[in-house]
Amino acid sequence: MTSTMGGVERAAMRGLLGRLGEGVAPAPEWEEAFWAVPRHVFLPDTVWVGDDLVVCERGADPEGWLRAAYADGPVVTQVNDGREPGGELWPSSSASAPSIVFRMLAMLDVADGDRVLEVGTGTGWNAGLLAHRLGSERVTTIEVDSALALRAAIGLKGVGLAPRVVNGDGAAGYAADAPYDRIAATCSVREVPGAWVEQTRPGGVILVPWESPWCCYGLLRLTVGTRGTAIGRFAPHSAFMLMRNQRTDLRIYRDVVRDAQVPDESGTRLSPWTVAGKDWAARFALGLLLRDVWHAWHEGPDVDGVASRLWLATTDATAWAAVDRAGEGAERFTVWQHGPRRLWDEVEAAWRWWCAGGRPGPERFGVTVASDGRQSVWLDSPHRPVPVFRGGR
Repeated sequence: MTSTMGGVERAAMRGLLGRLGEGVAPAPEWEEAFWAVPRHVFLPDTVWVGDDLVVCERGADPEGWLRAAYADGPVVTQVNDGREPGGELWPSSSASAPSIVFRMLAMLDVADGDRVLEVGTGTGWNAGLLAHRLGSERVTTIEVDSALALRAAIGLKGVGLAPRVVNGDGAAGYAADAPYDRIAATCSVREVPGAWVEQTRPGGVILVPWESPWCCYGLLRLTVGTRGTAIGRFAPHSAFMLMRNQRTDLRIYRDVVRDAQVPDESGTRLSPWTVAGKDWAARFALGLLLRDVWHAWHEGPDVDGVASRLWLATTDATAWAAVDRAGEGAERFTVWQHGPRRLWDEVEAAWRWWCAGGRPGPERFGVTVASDGRQSVWLDSPHRPVPVFRGGR
């Protein structure tokens, strides 16, 4: 236990455990680790909270900072990759919500003697929980950001733990300590790196948050087989920052749409909120079916007769579409499409396929990954591959 543990911190920790409740609370071995590896020890003095990224300074607002440390929610611990913000703030590292941390640790299902590679050290808290449970010598954690890796190592030392902290590209894994019984990522991926499969022993598990350009949602749990492949299914929920080497920094007006472009006009009865609203199962499925299409909402665009607009574009910025709603109660929507692909047509085809299949949730989808990185997505069985909807004019 660290010297920073006083009555206020203990009360905050007890409060968090009480709020987690039945079905979410950590198993006894992880609760023991929670008390030995306090979350607040791993947070920097400056954090950002809420969707608006409101800055919270430990020195100026110690009570607010501690509330953030023991709320069941993510805490942003770095913005703009650690560079001095010159304008817009965007999160680049965070401490995940405790409930999802404990859920992932349960799904990882470690046993005494297991060797674990964690990809994405971040604050170091998750690595600390693993090291307390398994022993420092059995945990390796890798972080691409050298400043984050150093700060995490200092935090771990402060609670008496010394897992191997590596500054490097997590997509390559860490072959020096392989093979691993478990690989756990604390960043989302759009493709599972083949190196992770190579570095996991047969029967071992890879657990990773999932993201598509359309939707960040879901956890993928893979079991590695004897022939250099890994296979597994998704579970719902979770949203993590994307692995840095898989990022795409695209904006509609900066990178995609040009004034001289003349789109084709059509109409649709499929509501844009149906495919890009609050139905996470639909959004998750469309992300698997479309693969390289992303979207952005534009509320109140400066266009006569348009109350809101859904933009769609490909990750290579060669095609785009927009769907306009005139006002409340509208049953038909105006569609604009430009480029070599008809993106809204692809969305409608993917939606029809998903509906015809019974609107399956994330748990019915799975992935097979080869050690060379090739991967296939399937529904219910590896023998039922999921189609990719990618059409032209």
